[in-house]
Amino acid sequence: MNRLTARWAASLPAGPRGTVLSAAAVWPLLALLADGAAGPARAELEDAVGMPADRAAEAARGLVAALDRIRGSTSAIGLWARPELPLRERWVAGLPSTSLGRFTGDDTADRAALDAWAAERTGGLIPQMPVEIDETVLLVLAAAQTLRTRWLRPFNDFTLMPETGPWADRSLVGLYRRTSLLDRVGVAETPAGPLTVLRVLGDAGIDVHLLLGAEGAAPGAVLAAGVGVVGGAHPVVTGDALPLGEPGPGLRVEHVRSSTRRPVLAVATPAFDLTAEHDLLASAAVFGLSAATDRDHGHFPGVSDGPLALGQAAQAGMARFTREGFEAAAVTVIGAVVGAAEPRLRYRVRRVELDVERPFGFLAVHRTSRLVLSAGWVVDPVEYTEAPYAYDEDDEDDGD
Repeated sequence: MNRLTARWAASLPAGPRGTVLSAAAVWPLLALLADGAAGPARAELEDAVGMPADRAAEAARGLVAALDRIRGSTSAIGLWARPELPLRERWVAGLPSTSLGRFTGDDTADRAALDAWAAERTGGLIPQMPVEIDETVLLVLAAAQTLRTRWLRPFNDFTLMPETGPWADRSLVGLYRRTSLLDRVGVAETPAGPLTVLRVLGDAGIDVHLLLGAEGAAPGAVLAAGVGVVGGAHPVVTGDALPLGEPGPGLRVEHVRSSTRRPVLAVATPAFDLTAEHDLLASAAVFGLSAATDRDHGHFPGVSDGPLALGQAAQAGMARFTREGFEAAAVTVIGAVVGAAEPRLRYRVRRVELDVERPFGFLAVHRTSRLVLSAGWVVDPVEYTEAPYAYDEDDEDDGD
């Protein structure tokens, strides 16, 4: 699944607006489709999911169950079909704990039912399912995924006013905190260039990795490099071992006078609140869906006796990073059609500062499995509608 995240991220346009994506809400659908596919469509889907099609449905069931076992994470699969479409009992029985819904023929009512499912399964974070319903849509297969985690220690907020870069002279919701744990930040050498990675730990075993690449690095390349870091492909030099100076994007390492013996990692970053929609068929090759869109043939004999091709595949997603925590949600739909301080400064200590003042990426990562649950790129952070107090770091406790 992380491989699919990297493939998807690398396919992003060179200069996209802010975006959020979740392979966790795509991979199970591709795996289930692979199980019912034949011919070139089966081969492409096998490549996209990274395993033989005859093992894919079992893996999808295992993944959905595993995501539900992660505290703060939920996952669900939904299926709707026209009454006249015959479905293979074996394929339907292999879906992860889902019930089969049937369309009524009333497109307005059916649309409302799909939207209600999306809203219910995401706790209202995704209120509408990204699909068009008309008489040509014979089958809809959907996945919903949500993620919520609270920081082990909240940030403090302040007015962030960058002096340079694309956010210069804007008043943003800034988030600041200080810790003595220098290993929370590090720099990796990647194919996208030097990458600064900050891990923000959540209380549900889910962490968010903020990714700041070299200025001018493509968003997709930064995100794909971040996935490589998560998987151990690119070793990270942590803050306690970085050289003095500016060893990575946004970083400054120096020795300063302090009232305690503890080193300091000071982080300032903007809050963000993103929404995005993706047409998966616009990058069909990434998801192994190219052959399956050919309406001149049926591609899923393991799903139905009727000839089925894919007419729609889309994802609606959101992600929110605040002083208290992080939440994200995504709904993916695939539609089939015929033929988705002044103290005494006694000590000299190491201080590492990270200032995130230009577009950056993020990954939400399950700490134990290293599974990337959500990814995105921040271009337009949250603005303050009312200017808060200017934050004074001397007011902050030096916790973890």
